[in-house]
Amino acid sequence: MVVVEVEAVAFTSTGPTFPLEMTMFLLQLSKDQYLREEELSKAEVFLVRMAQLQQKIARKVFMVHFARECPVGTYKNITGSSKSLCSPCPAYELPHRAIYMHIRGGVAETPCPYKCVSDRYRMPHCFTALEELIYTFGGPWFFGLLLSGLLVLLALVLSIARMKFVGTDEFPGPAPTQHGSQIDHSFPFLESLNEVLETNRAEESHCHVHRMFFMGPNTFSEPWHLPHTPPEQITDIVYEDAFNKFVDDINALAAYQWWEGSICSILCILSYPLAWSWQQWRRRKKLQRLREFVRSEYDHSCLRSCRSRALYEGLKVAATPDLMLGYLDFYLGGDEKRPDLPTRLHQRFPMSLIFGGDGSYMAPFSLHSDSVVTSLISQVVPSSIWHRLVAGLNAQLRLVRHGNLKVTFLPMLKWLETHANPALDTYHVRVDLAWFQATALGYCQYGLVIHAVEGEAVAAELQGGSRIIFDQHSLNQNEDADSQLGHSRSNDAYMCKRITGGILNVDNLMTLKDRSDLFHPLSLILHNTKPVGHQDLVGLVISILLLADFSLVLLTSLQLYSYSMVDILLVLFVLPLGILAPFPAGINALFSHGPRRSAGLARVYALWNITSLVNVVVAFVCGLVHYKSSTKRHPSMQPWNLGGDETSWWLFPTGLVLCKLIQARLVDWHVSILEIQDRAVYSNDPTIFWQ
Repeated sequence: MVVVEVEAVAFTSTGPTFPLEMTMFLLQLSKDQYLREEELSKAEVFLVRMAQLQQKIARKVFMVHFARECPVGTYKNITGSSKSLCSPCPAYELPHRAIYMHIRGGVAETPCPYKCVSDRYRMPHCFTALEELIYTFGGPWFFGLLLSGLLVLLALVLSIARMKFVGTDEFPGPAPTQHGSQIDHSFPFLESLNEVLETNRAEESHCHVHRMFFMGPNTFSEPWHLPHTPPEQITDIVYEDAFNKFVDDINALAAYQWWEGSICSILCILSYPLAWSWQQWRRRKKLQRLREFVRSEYDHSCLRSCRSRALYEGLKVAATPDLMLGYLDFYLGGDEKRPDLPTRLHQRFPMSLIFGGDGSYMAPFSLHSDSVVTSLISQVVPSSIWHRLVAGLNAQLRLVRHGNLKVTFLPMLKWLETHANPALDTYHVRVDLAWFQATALGYCQYGLVIHAVEGEAVAAELQGGSRIIFDQHSLNQNEDADSQLGHSRSNDAYMCKRITGGILNVDNLMTLKDRSDLFHPLSLILHNTKPVGHQDLVGLVISILLLADFSLVLLTSLQLYSYSMVDILLVLFVLPLGILAPFPAGINALFSHGPRRSAGLARVYALWNITSLVNVVVAFVCGLVHYKSSTKRHPSMQPWNLGGDETSWWLFPTGLVLCKLIQARLVDWHVSILEIQDRAVYSNDPTIFWQ
């Protein structure tokens, strides 16, 4: 109607916009038009309405133009100019992040106009983006229940998809240790190929003379290197001068360039998982380069065998799967015409087998028993017994932690005495834990010494023929060695004699010098454990926590966005993308084929998960700074409650920390389930272990 249009034109939220005379004129025109168009009976109702509207306009115009306006936060809906007539605006109508606006002429009615204290809050409730999301779904508690149910449902779908995609590779259940290649007899060519491979392995083991281990952990600061003096076992098959030149070439190739170590150092600061991946990639490239050099580039001039020099045979470089322990195998060429070569196993005693790895979470200690070692040991101990012993030994070595060797080596020593040596006594063989090859920088390798047990005590000897004596001075030299040792040939000769190391037992284990590094505190959170079973349940809970982690990251990002865009950038790039990387790393680990590959990717996922704690700490600090600044502006705010965005700043970062700590433990269990298929290897009863 015309009346409504006139009223809408005459009034706004800030008061009348037309003078009184103009308004009255418009109303009079409306009356005349209405009287011409409508019946007389209806005109009476209209005239009454017009009179009321004129009175209302007159009263408001008088209040605005002839009365004193009320202060901000008050309003006046009665006639008069006294301040006492101003009433305070109702407090419940003002959101806690809003302030009253100043209106020209004052406010005449409620609700009083207001605006949010910042543009990052949204009208009408002045909520942040996170609060808008939460209250859209019914508030904090209902939103939390809804999110929890959704996470469980998605985790079930993810677990079902994972089982269908991966199949039964990761769920083999308890199974005996595999002692050899399994042949599908429905394919005869596979069996014939296996026979060829087994024949080649047998020939290799029969021609094998000695295995020389590289010194050093194959890191950028301490690469692999060989001593220049040849061991006694190969002095009859090599020329010493040519061997020294060969060692120079090998050591030069094994050394890393300065830029490789520099990149690793930068990545260690920015993101440790990337530094680990970079180091493993360079290690793999270095091993390939050494293999290529020995196989096709080196002329094998250090070998006495004419056949080996002509065919480029007799030397092979290999390494353990963790790429930390390398070794050089020496083989006969076939034209030596020495009936005493190669020597039998009893003549090689005592024989040393060095562990791969360094006892860290990413590279636990392990004994790598390849076909050469297995074939040699089978001369005395049946292969089935040896394979079972290696499986049990590696299960115990998984629990040994670098930085805490004195405590974690003790159960393994007891296991050797209760499980391993009683079974080997039947074959007159004994194994002992020992340390080997202390380098100039203090790096010490650990392994087994295998020696014969006769009717009387046998003096244990190692590579150089030196007696294995636990020498306190030689053990302490790990910390006090000259920094130049290992860089000159004379010192290399000295190290070769001291390469023997010493036997470790319960009595002298406490005197072992164990070095810790910068990342040792991570071992308090990440460490290898015994398997707990229930692999399906563990996988389901990991899926739930992985999705919960990602959800909390998104909610934390929304919360930080309401603070400042700078806070978002700080959390994302203090460790670049560290807070986002665990989710794709976890999905990659869960959906990978094969227990060994899955275990390796799960360790990387665990590393990303713990590294992202730094980003969570940054988010916590940003929330604390924002809360402190908000407290100064609003002193009445109560800390540590769930009342609002400012006061619940700690909630999501705390939830992320708890989620990541629980994930770390579950991933440890998941890795142990993948790596230990037979839980009987941890049995305290030797009878059950050897079944």
